[in-house]
This record gives sequence, structure tokens and C-alpha cells, in this order.
Amino acid sequence: MDVSQRVHVVYSGNVHGVGFRFAAERIATRLELTGFAKNLPDGTVEVVCEGKRSRLSDFLEDMGKAMFGYIGSSRVEWEAPRAEFSSFEIRM
Repeated sequence: MDVSQRVHVVYSGNVHGVGFRFAAERIATRLELTGFAKNLPDGTVEVVCEGKRSRLSDFLEDMGKAMFGYIGSSRVEWEAPRAEFSSFEIRM
């Protein structure tokens, strides 16, 4: 069964100034996920997505492919969905 979940990811590496948040938005929108991408002051990017677990897994895989060479590491935490988003957005 493909249940809804939430994934919270913090990406590090060369992830600022390379279109990282826009890539996350494009991929999340295509996969019909909700949430946000946000640059953090320490040079990382935080991404929170909610949707079907299989689509969240696709998101993680697609981000890895789209931003290959920019991602140094990622910390992924799976969580229960909170249903607080109506779309995917880029936050400042």
C-alpha cells in the first residue's frame, strides 16, 4: 500500500546558487508533492515534501540525478504527514 508520508531532507555540498531549490520545485510539482525548499544560513538546503511514499522515493532519486555533482551529502528523515501544504513552494 502506497501511504502518504513526509520526508525531511537537508542537502549539503555546493547547493546554493546552482538552481537547487528550483530543481526541487520542478521535480516535486511533476510528482504532485507538496512542501517547500529553503536555503539555510549554514550553506545547506532544507526540503520538506509530503505525498505518496513511492513518489517521495522518486523525488529523492530524481534530485540525486538532477543535482549530481552538487550534492555532497543528504540527511533524510521519514516522518508522518502533517497535511499542512497545498502546493510546493520555494521559501526565502
